[in-house]
Amino acid sequence: MINIIYLDKQGHNWDSLLTLILFITLNLKKMIDINLLLAWGATYKKISSGESIFREGQLCSYYFQLVSGNVRWINIDAEGRECIHSIIEPGESFGEFPLFDDGPYAASAIAETDCILIRLYKPTFINLLKENTSLLFDFTRLLTKRLRFRYSVIRTFACHNPETRIINLINHLKTEGKNFCKECYQLKLTRQQIACMTGLRVETVIRTMRLMHEKGDLVICKGKVYCKDMIEVITI
Repeated sequence: MINIIYLDKQGHNWDSLLTLILFITLNLKKMIDINLLLAWGATYKKISSGESIFREGQLCSYYFQLVSGNVRWINIDAEGRECIHSIIEPGESFGEFPLFDDGPYAASAIAETDCILIRLYKPTFINLLKENTSLLFDFTRLLTKRLRFRYSVIRTFACHNPETRIINLINHLKTEGKNFCKECYQLKLTRQQIACMTGLRVETVIRTMRLMHEKGDLVICKGKVYCKDMIEVITI
């Protein structure tokens, strides 16, 4: 039996909502199988767009995995500017570092859209990993890939060429199958999000991507960006 105790039934068709969650559960490429999480006592929670899931500096109490919607994983500087580390998609986990080192969150998680997530109490999650060592290796691989990407981003920050920064981001997302439509190859990020992920100004992103379109590296049609193939980085 599915234990959904956090969803607000007011204004929703409860049977339809259960059907939606079951459909998502069966069709996601999951980090951890949702049925396994539920068997260990995980619960669903509904988050409204713009709502904070956790904030930088807070202590960690749960393992989080996204079921539907999108979450941006960010740091905010003293002037209120966002640095986006990732746009979390359904099936992905996020905020894992404190689960393993007992430190506070190094970044904040904000709902980009209305979301449904599943969460498991931290001590229970650790016991789950102890009894399922293959999952521990999966997390080691996941965190290593994220650190590798952060190193590549930091390296491009030393480059003053905005095109290189944007290409590095696009190639990484295509490699990971993230933030791209698998059927039409549309990049599902706004220019503002790309700017926050590359440390560039929005105007610079718009101008640079227009030049990339003229060179044939990507296609811009009715304001939407499409990129089918990896983009070659040419260094001079």
